[in-house]
Amino acid sequence: MDERMVVIAPGPTANGDLHLGHLAGPFLAADICVRYARATGRDVLFGTGIHATQNYIVTTARRLGVRPEDLRAGAADQVEKTLVSMGIEADGFVRFDERYLHTATEFFRRLHAKGGLRLRPVLFPYSPRTCEYLTDAYVRGGCPFCLAEGCAGLCENCGHWVASGELIEPRSTLLPDDPLELRECEVLVLPLEEHRAELVEYFARQSATMRPRMAQVVDEMLARPLPDYPVTLPISWGIPAPFAEVPGQVIYSDAETVAWSVHCTALCVEGRGGTDGHELWRRGEDTKVVYFLGSDASSAFAVVGVAMLLALGEHVLPDQFITNEFYELDHDKFSTSRGHLLTARELADIASRDLIRFYLAATSPEFQRTNFTREALARVTEWRLVRPWNRVAAKVEQWVEQGVLPVSARSRASAARIVERFAAHYGTRRFSTTSVAFTLTEQLSRLDRWAVTARDAGDFCHEVEVFLRCASPILIDLAAEALPDTRIPARPVATKVTPRPLPRLIGMTR
Repeated sequence: MDERMVVIAPGPTANGDLHLGHLAGPFLAADICVRYARATGRDVLFGTGIHATQNYIVTTARRLGVRPEDLRAGAADQVEKTLVSMGIEADGFVRFDERYLHTATEFFRRLHAKGGLRLRPVLFPYSPRTCEYLTDAYVRGGCPFCLAEGCAGLCENCGHWVASGELIEPRSTLLPDDPLELRECEVLVLPLEEHRAELVEYFARQSATMRPRMAQVVDEMLARPLPDYPVTLPISWGIPAPFAEVPGQVIYSDAETVAWSVHCTALCVEGRGGTDGHELWRRGEDTKVVYFLGSDASSAFAVVGVAMLLALGEHVLPDQFITNEFYELDHDKFSTSRGHLLTARELADIASRDLIRFYLAATSPEFQRTNFTREALARVTEWRLVRPWNRVAAKVEQWVEQGVLPVSARSRASAARIVERFAAHYGTRRFSTTSVAFTLTEQLSRLDRWAVTARDAGDFCHEVEVFLRCASPILIDLAAEALPDTRIPARPVATKVTPRPLPRLIGMTR
């Protein structure tokens, strides 16, 4: 059986539309990876969706004055429409519905039946005024690892998972002046330390492909005793926990990572006409799972998620995690919960999606925070993409009436080198949208400088076509209009080419 590749971009919190920070991070990168893999003949499934049980939905809904259930339903529609508007069409899209509830509940039943969970007392901030335990978005304080201010759960600053009861000087996000106390409550946990040896071995194999911040988080977590990770919480928002030991509790949203991924894969298989997507996660299947996600989610998806799969003992483990840092808007982090954002659909009013995709790929925050401004989008796309491409297209058009032109062996060799240069950055092991975008601009600049003559016109038109095929995972509309298909050959073998008129790119309208 040929290896099937499953690409997963975990869904954002369902508290609003996708913003450019989301797109510049995992979503556009995953789409580019999938488009390239398919163009080279790989069998690829691509899934994403929304994450609908985090209590950030509750706090955002409270701020907006709407019902949390209405907010997450509307967010799912918005996210799917925004992805499609940018040419990102997943095989499966996870929504919050009865089927997802069933899948997640049954997943944790199996984990519980396998003996993977333990009932243990855990400390939580507690509000005597409201008689509620406070977790994640309900409580803020200092991170015990990096001291940054933030909510419990995943620390956006250092990437560690922060237990609510370990926050420094915790305070309620709803009633920040009310005094809190720490109280123990028995919950079901995943004892990560019991899987230490297997996790150490697994991440040793991952070390060559992990980006720096994820590698640091993993190293720091493995350097100390691993925590008991809560699988259930004593709060009301979430999927009801189906366990007699913890009546009235819900499944912890950040513990749903693997259940969410399995459900996502099942939807992908069905979207492609199959019937059983769960089988792709079974050990023995020839499946390569690749995640695209923000580095602040590394501990939840990589450490906790892998530990859950190890506890089940019957699933394939993810092959790779491709992470990114934060993308900033005017030098401040995009934030749906704070209303500091710019959506792709807003930007589409003034720029084509090819321009947006190119610029976000070129400035993707792969290793460090990068920044978006409209002025930079206009300047970079105009000078590095629009003008040089339009000059290249005009050169090709000069030879259209000549009909079939010969392609030399030298040009075939150059075209093969173009394919190799792009492939070096599209491949998952060293995947990098910024490197792809740089290669795109360098090759386009080379073609722009070419003083075409009758003697080498065929070579020029041939290399323009190969270039456009290699750029097609980013410049999707330009390639679709210019080419009969977007396949990328392993090695170009053309001996002749027929030039045809090429579409032009239009810069930003304002």
